[in-house]
Amino acid sequence: MTVQTATLSNGFRIVTEHMPGLESAAIGIWVTAGGRHERPEQNGIAHFLEHMAFKGTETRSALQIAEAIEDVGGYINAYTSREVTAYYARVLRSDTGLALDVIADILRNPVFDPKEIEVERHVILQEIGQALDTPDDVIFDWLQERAYPDQALGRTILGETDRVSRFSEADLRTFVAEHYGPDQMILSAAGAVDHEAVVRQAEALFADMPNRPALSADSAQFEGGESRQVKDLEQAHIALAFESPGYRDPAFYAAQVYSVALGGGMSSRLFQEIREKRGLCYTIFAQTGAYSDTGMTTIYAGTSGDEIHDLAHLTVDEMKRAADDMSPAEVARARAQMKAGLLMGLESPSSRCERLARMTQIWGEVPALEDTVSRIDSVTTGDVRAFADHLVREAPAALALYGPVDAAPDLDALHQRRVA
Repeated sequence: MTVQTATLSNGFRIVTEHMPGLESAAIGIWVTAGGRHERPEQNGIAHFLEHMAFKGTETRSALQIAEAIEDVGGYINAYTSREVTAYYARVLRSDTGLALDVIADILRNPVFDPKEIEVERHVILQEIGQALDTPDDVIFDWLQERAYPDQALGRTILGETDRVSRFSEADLRTFVAEHYGPDQMILSAAGAVDHEAVVRQAEALFADMPNRPALSADSAQFEGGESRQVKDLEQAHIALAFESPGYRDPAFYAAQVYSVALGGGMSSRLFQEIREKRGLCYTIFAQTGAYSDTGMTTIYAGTSGDEIHDLAHLTVDEMKRAADDMSPAEVARARAQMKAGLLMGLESPSSRCERLARMTQIWGEVPALEDTVSRIDSVTTGDVRAFADHLVREAPAALALYGPVDAAPDLDALHQRRVA
């Protein structure tokens, strides 16, 4: 399998990887335009735009967009994150050109019909309502807001109801004009694909797009704080986050290994101590996420209101213990889990397609898998302990609580326990 790249004269980038033995392909366009690229009054518009992309173009209705892909047995979808919006499809080998034509059409020729805007506005407002009714979803939005207060990176991707209720066709077109330039797009394809054919079609579909200056996102500053929402629920939800390295930070892989060892699986410390030995919860996990310039190590658990106090204290105690006695065996197991997850996932053309796009956005190139595996393998027990010690003693923290959480310790109390 060989990664091949090309760049059109206007800055539009193309990256492909042929996977022998496959009869299907994944293809899509990743746009560097997510939630953190919105101005305050635009919060939620990147996600709104993603929805509207499928509501009709100058040559296809919403139904015709769906039928074009589903008539050949494929599927098409999109998502919005805080740093990117992606539009992608999975089809058979012979239909790769069709999939790219449809994706290009929805990106370059959307009509933004006012009637469709109102229909989709209602859909998105329902989506916001559903998220607010899902405690183990909404708590992460509140955690993000406390970690990065008054910053684009801290705002919800879906947007607030009052803003979404006011977005117009002009607002959508303004965001497209600001952020959907050719050098903000990456065409990625993996599986049964022919690089030269993809490049030729991309040239025909995108080479006439005018280049324009990209609007950069504001740098992020993890500040921390607490959000506590008391409500009569069956479960008390707690999410605790600590500032962690961004993608380009040399400590990124140590942070990843740490979170896997701490709470990434059934053998992890948090799962064994808090769920298996003490039975204080059903769900508990730790994970490390990253952005271009910052990151978060997050711990989440759901428990009863009566037990949230003990669970919170035990979580901090396990973090402190990890800084002192994280073993080589635990680190080796975490490294193995990371490598297996990476390599197993990349047996899917969709996962590989996404990796190509994201690596190109982050690094400007796609590191060889062997290099990534080597970086994981190079993380030592000392590296993990040092990162664990940094989290416990120095890293800013954010806390979100939801449900019957009156008895939960506050962020100051947890900080005192961290450094005691």
